[in-house]
Amino acid sequence: MARRERVADRLPTFPWDRLSEYKTTAAAHPDGLVDLSVGAPADPVPQGLRAALAEAADAPAYPATYGTPELRESIAGWLHRQHGVTVDPAATLPTTGSKELVAWLPTLLGLGAGDTVVYPELAYPTYDVGVRLAGAAPVASDGVTSLGPAPVSLVWINSPANPTGRVLGTEHLRKVVEWARERGAIVASDECYIDLGWDGVQPRSVLHPDVCGGSHEGLLALHSLSKRSNLAGYRAASVAGDPDLVAELLAVRKHAGMIVPAPVQAAMRAALDDDEHAREQRERYAARRARLRAALEEAGWVITHSEAGLYLWAHHPDHADAWESVAALAKQGILAAPGDFYGTAGRRNVRLALTATDERVAAAAARLAG
Repeated sequence: MARRERVADRLPTFPWDRLSEYKTTAAAHPDGLVDLSVGAPADPVPQGLRAALAEAADAPAYPATYGTPELRESIAGWLHRQHGVTVDPAATLPTTGSKELVAWLPTLLGLGAGDTVVYPELAYPTYDVGVRLAGAAPVASDGVTSLGPAPVSLVWINSPANPTGRVLGTEHLRKVVEWARERGAIVASDECYIDLGWDGVQPRSVLHPDVCGGSHEGLLALHSLSKRSNLAGYRAASVAGDPDLVAELLAVRKHAGMIVPAPVQAAMRAALDDDEHAREQRERYAARRARLRAALEEAGWVITHSEAGLYLWAHHPDHADAWESVAALAKQGILAAPGDFYGTAGRRNVRLALTATDERVAAAAARLAG
């Protein structure tokens, strides 16, 4: 049998597998584990969204890859209402979670050997994985101007950023768009935390007219209901932007069977049309953020960025690196993600999620104070 190249061999070790021994240490705490290492929602799915899912459960036929017209209207309506973005519903598309699209976008766009894809220096690992799956060349860089004349096919931006919570300003976003358009590159903006700016910070979409000049040419924006609406388990997300690029993605996804289930589409529509449940969830996260941040700072930790999103990006001056911080927190029964999961620039920091329950966040705060 001819030897084949395994796709798995192109990929790094799954980062969170390296946390197993620290999780064991943290779980041995007398009051149990406080897991702040992942951004998995812990609060209930709002009742109205569950009802919409249940009412659509009798769905024996294949759903539309394109999503229902009503869902696409809701995606466009939410973008306009909440973020000042005007987009044709025809230029929107539901996806099975935003991570799926991050991982497969380079492949769906036909990128491969000879193509370069740029993503942030500190970034969720899936950007790099998606480039590797496509066989393209990954480059981690925060300054596209430093790339010089090197041909670039796709530029990823992530604001608010995971893991740092950093928000890119309008001028910064505009410069990235201008740079990419001059070179014929596509800009994909991962905006899954766009509803979660803190302390008066308002994240801006790459599709906003102040950023793109009113044209969505060459632009794609990814949005998720995982955090806004506690729908991580539903795999409910969408992409919007350049009508030609969305049509291209739709054509490939039809062939590949990348379809959001009909009941989930119904729940997505209910979530996008209801701002009140999102406001209530945001208030929960704001309270947890305030409590955990105060406890960390009182314990000597330094918080960097973290002006948006669902994480605190922290380091302790007495710790040599992220893994020493992970070990110290594990002894207190708290599990955090080391910053080098997201790039070498994060080697001193840890990322702590705000997605644990009120009770677990309170437990973490008490242990940090103790």
